Amino acid sequence: MASTFGASAMTDAFNVAFRIPNLFRRLFGEGAFSQAFVPVLATSRARDGDEATQRVISHVATVLAWVLVATCVVGVAASPILVWALASGLRQEARGFDAAVVMTRWMFPYIGFMSMVALASGVLNTWKRFALPAATPVLLNMAMIGALLLGVPWFKTLGVEPIYAMAGGVMLGGLLQLAVQVPALKKLGLLPRIAFSWSGIRQAWADPATQNVTRLMLPALLGVSVAHISTLINTQIASHLVPGSVSWLGYADRLMEFPTALLGVALGVVLTPRLVAARAASDGDQYSSLLDWGLRLMVLLTVPCAVALLIFAKPLVAVLYHYGAFTDHDVQQVTWALMGYGAGLLGLVAIKVLAPGFYAAQDIRTPVRIAIAVLVITQLLNLVLVPLFAHAGLALSIGIGALINALWLLIGLQWRGSYRPLPGWGRFALQVLAASALLAVFLMWSATSFNWTALRAQSLWRVGLLAMMIVSAAAIYFAALWAAGVKLRQFARRQP
Repeated sequence: MASTFGASAMTDAFNVAFRIPNLFRRLFGEGAFSQAFVPVLATSRARDGDEATQRVISHVATVLAWVLVATCVVGVAASPILVWALASGLRQEARGFDAAVVMTRWMFPYIGFMSMVALASGVLNTWKRFALPAATPVLLNMAMIGALLLGVPWFKTLGVEPIYAMAGGVMLGGLLQLAVQVPALKKLGLLPRIAFSWSGIRQAWADPATQNVTRLMLPALLGVSVAHISTLINTQIASHLVPGSVSWLGYADRLMEFPTALLGVALGVVLTPRLVAARAASDGDQYSSLLDWGLRLMVLLTVPCAVALLIFAKPLVAVLYHYGAFTDHDVQQVTWALMGYGAGLLGLVAIKVLAPGFYAAQDIRTPVRIAIAVLVITQLLNLVLVPLFAHAGLALSIGIGALINALWLLIGLQWRGSYRPLPGWGRFALQVLAASALLAVFLMWSATSFNWTALRAQSLWRVGLLAMMIVSAAAIYFAALWAAGVKLRQFARRQP
């Protein structure tokens, strides 16, 4: 996308349009819904067995499906209002605003696909089938790449705005992600049976498990909404900055999301069912031990990633994005934004590990209260940072807010006695910091010894050089950890 479209009012329009269904997807999908559904599902399976749990899955799927149908109809009709609410600054260029409305209408049904994918993934994860849900998002990427390679040239020949092809790629990706879940659920005998009759819908709604999911979702909706209110405000602010600001943040966000998903989301997915099981067994020691393992692994892998995003941001941005329509100026602007996110990466990942400590105990209210307070703090930071750093100030405020949020969650878990740190944290932190300092020196040399933007003409050499630097950096970091006495094997051991 960077090579084909660069950063402009039209890419801002796509980012805004794609963000709207994603916002609702995180409300109905892997956000509030998953936080409520997975603990209820795991508890039902542990107490009532697989047959009763299959009925729960069908009833919850029925209610979710019909809520999604109604939401999509309203969303398509209200697209102009939604675009204005999220990014009224796009009206500075009418073409961008109109394009955002058109793409929002095409992509809004994406939330229906992805929310049902979240339900299927929750079921598969509860049955400890992690591979398929983890690999499924690749299909969205493949569909979007296909839209770039095939759809964009075709749209150009038809005289249609080329970026509209990306909306088609998103919809195809959502459909493919849902389609691959069906055989896996069918094999386990857990494929939901969605009711189409009014009596069937009423029966599904009357199920105590469905009521429990709904009850748990209400505070979770508030919590997820709080996080996305912050995104909405930030997108609104960015839309009033220079054209391209929304896109620069979007490109930086892609790079920041890589370690966040790879480490934080993956750990959260693995930890939640085990924490629920430990809670159901009233095993406080195992509960605390699982959190301790997750936090140590998170620190071990996230700290070097944060160092890389702060020091090595420009080479990463240049090698990944600096082609075609993406200019030297765009590289620098994305670099500033990425450094802002990098400052708070430890907090962004830690939240994904710490929040399940509350969700597994079916306590969603506490993270919500913390999120509301952090929202206020983040927007106060925006008042100071945006005038100083423009779009990069928005990224930095998110990073600082995430650090505050994570620290607050950690203190909350310790205060209630759910998490008791095991011995050795001081020594472990020093080992990680020492290895990261050595890594920082190497990355600083790597970032300044080569003109990464000037190497654009030698793209293959630049890619190879980056790969060599990343491999070397990883080798230096893990060798330093080994020399400092960190036993990496303990982190790979399967937890009880």
